Amino acid sequence: MKIEFKNFTGVLLLLMTLVSFSSIFANTPNWNDAQWIWQQEDGPSNTWMSFRKTITIDEIPEIVEANIAVDSKFWLWINGKMVLFEGGLSRGPSQAGDWNRKQKITPTNSWFDTVNIQPYLKKGENSIAILVWYWGRETHKGTHIDSGKGGLLFSAEIGNQIVVSDKTWKAKKHSAYDNTIPPASKSLVQYSVKFNAQNTMQDWMENAWYASNFNDSKWSKATEKGKVGVAPWYNVEKNIVPHLVNHGLQNYKNHKELQFPFVSDGKTIKAKLPFNKQITPYLEIESKAGDTIFITTDNRLNKINATYITKAGPQSFESFSWMNGNEIRYTIPKGVKVKALKYRWMSVGEMVGKFEIDDPFYNRLWWMGNNTLFVCARDNFMDCPDRERALWIGDVADQVGYLFYSMDNSGRQLLKKAILQTTAFSENGVMGALGPLRVRELVAQTLQFIAQGIWPYYLNTGDLETLQHAYPYAYNYLKLFPMQENGLPEYRIRKSPDSWDWVDWGVKKTADKTPIQTAFYYLALSKAKEMAEVLGKKEDVKWYQDRMKTMKPAFEKAYWKDGFYSSDEEKLKDDRANSIAIVSGIANPDYYKQIVENVLIPNRFSSPHFEWVAEEAICIAGNYEASLERMKAQYQSQVDKKSMSTLYEMFPKGGSYNHAWNGSNKILSKYIAGVAPTKVAWSEFQILPNLVHFKKLEKLIPTVKGNIKIDIGVKDNTYQLTLESPENTTAIVGIPKTDKTINEVVVNGKVIWNKGKNRKRVTGFVFDSENEDFLKFKAQAGAWDIIATYK
Repeated sequence: MKIEFKNFTGVLLLLMTLVSFSSIFANTPNWNDAQWIWQQEDGPSNTWMSFRKTITIDEIPEIVEANIAVDSKFWLWINGKMVLFEGGLSRGPSQAGDWNRKQKITPTNSWFDTVNIQPYLKKGENSIAILVWYWGRETHKGTHIDSGKGGLLFSAEIGNQIVVSDKTWKAKKHSAYDNTIPPASKSLVQYSVKFNAQNTMQDWMENAWYASNFNDSKWSKATEKGKVGVAPWYNVEKNIVPHLVNHGLQNYKNHKELQFPFVSDGKTIKAKLPFNKQITPYLEIESKAGDTIFITTDNRLNKINATYITKAGPQSFESFSWMNGNEIRYTIPKGVKVKALKYRWMSVGEMVGKFEIDDPFYNRLWWMGNNTLFVCARDNFMDCPDRERALWIGDVADQVGYLFYSMDNSGRQLLKKAILQTTAFSENGVMGALGPLRVRELVAQTLQFIAQGIWPYYLNTGDLETLQHAYPYAYNYLKLFPMQENGLPEYRIRKSPDSWDWVDWGVKKTADKTPIQTAFYYLALSKAKEMAEVLGKKEDVKWYQDRMKTMKPAFEKAYWKDGFYSSDEEKLKDDRANSIAIVSGIANPDYYKQIVENVLIPNRFSSPHFEWVAEEAICIAGNYEASLERMKAQYQSQVDKKSMSTLYEMFPKGGSYNHAWNGSNKILSKYIAGVAPTKVAWSEFQILPNLVHFKKLEKLIPTVKGNIKIDIGVKDNTYQLTLESPENTTAIVGIPKTDKTINEVVVNGKVIWNKGKNRKRVTGFVFDSENEDFLKFKAQAGAWDIIATYK
């Protein structure tokens, strides 16, 4: 349908979107005379196109950046050296005109990458080589908008010389790649790889990758397709996510056991990874011509494979279409000499966050959850890296819960991209899942995304510009819910053309949908209210407050059944409905204990998507031990399975074995370690641990201010906390009472608290407050060694 704005609010929203995006992408370079280039033919799909350009440089400037845009992926070499392994993103960042989804009229702008090429240049002649992979397809999972034409756009200022893509570049379709193979699946836009080394282009696939003396004189000149702004690529917007971290070619975990070199006996070789990763497989062999090697993974849902047809003699090959699993399986014909098998791991940032505790179960669970987070992130956060690779915004909200305890700036920027794309491609007020191509409304997921996606992003980063951009979309969506006479919002179902009345998997016929949606709506109102307060929107604040004030007593009247919340007490006693009631704040705190005892401890109906919400609700109710026990009961079978390194989509298993929505790491980080931001961008944070039976805990949190390091030890009547906090932060440090009396507190060797009174002052460390659970101090940035003794 054509997107129309029927009132002033709609027009204002469009103007705010344009202003916001122009600000966010204000650093767009001058593309000068750069042309989109390709071969004469526009495609076809699954084409691997090779481009070369030779330039001469007299002096090498201190800074040289190349700006590169493609549909869909690219690999860059300069003078035979790899500069960037896999640039580009699935399209696109924003709309470029009116859409008609039914007729597949979807004009969309394109991403571009900025790459530092200065270290790779030399005086004299230089060769630039780019391999572009054009997918040329879309799927119902919506993560990629096909332009309909392969294309490369390049611009670099090298001193006074401006190098741009144009007809002086050489272009050739890579003859070794077979683009006639069928798509990998109905859901994935990426293809598998079939590569015939007998058709390779000399040095292009040898060890001397894209050597500078390669003779491209017989290559055709590139065909110019138009300048920046031309359809179907339209304008180009900078990729805001840092490039993937290239961990280089690595040996497999069982490298020694494989005993290279060896001659294949024809049986499948199982090469083990340290944990489930996104990888590109690599081999070095010696063979006769025409042998076929097949590469896949142990993952039953993996759809991306590689087929390699050998040439005669020594050779190497790396398949550039990534796959994932715990094992990479090579089927190599009998008689082929295998010299090496390796893999390349690419990740969104580094694995910075850490959590270690003196209990092997929770240690391993956190490790598996962290692996799951990373394997479900690349061009976008995704539900799973195998079956769909789709941007379900409820899954993203689950990931947000522990993203800020695990990922560095790359993860934060990938979340920003998810927020910008989801809002940019909203339709008729609806922010839907499966963007940018599709707007599928799952009401609970959209409400969750507002409350547990957009707001936490701002709280953790302080990115006001993105909040200003996203807020109108949150507000407009919440306005779509008319209030009923009973004081509750109307249950929203089938109000948009593409919708799904879904809240969770889990045990069938146990989900109490009406109170779940109502509680999520209340939670979204409360977080949107906080957004409005930040942005100074007083009228909006009042609107949220009025609705919340009406809803809270109405919710209790409609759903409280003397011990739990339910829309039908005879049929539904749902842990999901009751847990989100607590987490959202709509539940009466006087009922928390009853809810935990009557529902959240005995009933475990949820899938992992809702499990962490139940665990959080139990923590909010103050029963940390019960939360840990529930967590253990739900995940025990997975943690015990030593062949697993990520977490399942279902309990106890089922679906994908690496699903994004496993969020228990948030509970371990926020409630057990007790670390959470209390002011925007971690300018102030709290450490209020609830260790239950644990005696030792180490935690590292990568924040926008820098890394926070915590080491806690409990021994007899002594509690010790070592803290390193970054500049421009204040920590609220809580000494847990745990039903004991704190006798003395020593900070960096000085007694500051003794027998209930403040003693010596330590600069930067002062008494803050006290309640029944904690004795609290404020600590400025720096290193602190805190020892408390109990009577």
